Amino acid sequence: MNLFQSLVVSLFVVLSLLTLSAGLRGTVRKRIVGFWLAVWVVGSVAVVWPHTTAMVAHSLGIGRGADLLLYSTALVMIVAFFYVYTRFRRVERQLTLLVRRLAIQNAELSGHGGIPSSQPPRRSE
Repeated sequence: MNLFQSLVVSLFVVLSLLTLSAGLRGTVRKRIVGFWLAVWVVGSVAVVWPHTTAMVAHSLGIGRGADLLLYSTALVMIVAFFYVYTRFRRVERQLTLLVRRLAIQNAELSGHGGIPSSQPPRRSE
């Protein structure tokens, strides 16, 4: 194993430990932990035995292992962008509903049915 392979595999080991730690703390769902552990293992295998990507690529009808990695990366990025977009839209909708609910609640509490003024009330002298 050369220096590059050692460094990358060490990085994948650290990432695996961090992923496991997050899973044990409960900050990440178990299936997400499993997914990322699989990614780290596949990445390690691809770095240590690069010919495996060529073998898998040929079995899928792709010419080179590098092309397989490129296509896989593009596909994963498209899926990830779509997931982030839908998640962002959901959070944006929830925020809108929350702000609307707070505005109605504040209007009801103020007693006059309107939106409370941000200016302090005037004193009559």
